[in-house]
Amino acid sequence: MARPVTLFTGQWADLPLEELAPLAKDMGYDGLELACWGDHFEVDKALKDDGYVERRREILEGNGLECFAIGNHLVGQAVCDPIDERHRATLPPHVWVDGDPEGVRQRAAEEMKNTARAAARLGVGVVTGFTGSSVWHKLYHFPPTSQEEVDEGYRDFAERWNPILDVFDEEGMRFAFEVHPTEISYDIHSTERALGVIGRREAFGFNFDPSHLYWQFVDPVKFIDRFADRIYHVHMKDATRSLDGESGILSSHLPFGDHRRGWDFRSVGRGDVDFEAVIRALNRIGYDGPLSVEWEDAGMDRVHGARESAAFVRRADFEPSVAAFDAAFGRE
Repeated sequence: MARPVTLFTGQWADLPLEELAPLAKDMGYDGLELACWGDHFEVDKALKDDGYVERRREILEGNGLECFAIGNHLVGQAVCDPIDERHRATLPPHVWVDGDPEGVRQRAAEEMKNTARAAARLGVGVVTGFTGSSVWHKLYHFPPTSQEEVDEGYRDFAERWNPILDVFDEEGMRFAFEVHPTEISYDIHSTERALGVIGRREAFGFNFDPSHLYWQFVDPVKFIDRFADRIYHVHMKDATRSLDGESGILSSHLPFGDHRRGWDFRSVGRGDVDFEAVIRALNRIGYDGPLSVEWEDAGMDRVHGARESAAFVRRADFEPSVAAFDAAFGRE
């Protein structure tokens, strides 16, 4: 059976769910990965209003859609980050409150616990998201950064996320962390380190997204193979590298969509990610969950892009063989 093709709603939060759901079905999707911003999935309402979750289900089912995951990337980012004014625009008011950094981090952690509880009410087993990082801004190691400072960043991650993951365990949920620059891990080595400091606990796995690996020159297939037992969800997102001798992969402080950048995101199928290799790797590890399109392309109309992305993912996906192709060649 082909994997379901879903749409992550984070980039569509300006549309109410009642409007987005029929549009997503028309664009060719089987379901939605509901973001916890806009009105798509509101954690506090899911826990306080007995009818809220049922009303979300009715919107989905009424449009022939399923939900396999809830995404709360924006709040997760604030759990470990050095908080500044940028976070104010991405956080719910009850998490931001007065912007006191430690208060924001603690409230964000409680919100992630509640996200696990709310998703369980909806009958969804996976929450996707970010972790934030207290040491990402020290990436370049200048001014000189000691390994003790980096180690402290990973300890901070473990101290803040282990209590959150305890709630995920209690609710029978899994957290699918999207490995990503600005997070506690962003490539294979940093991912191994993050897993190690939390004791490789089962509640913590990955929302595999090849686009964030590709532009860093990290092989997405190697990531799947290395963490085969931890791929809990998959984002289908494309990227391209356009290094021309003037720009680099640090993006030159240029916004997404600027043609001078050394890399950028693309509508799925219009970049350089080798999705056939990704599908073969997912088949190899036995991943049978959704393929969730996270549509991001600053140079293309999003409805056009999301529609063609759904069609591309369906063409790219295929089931693994159940028999050797030369089985019919056997001797009598």
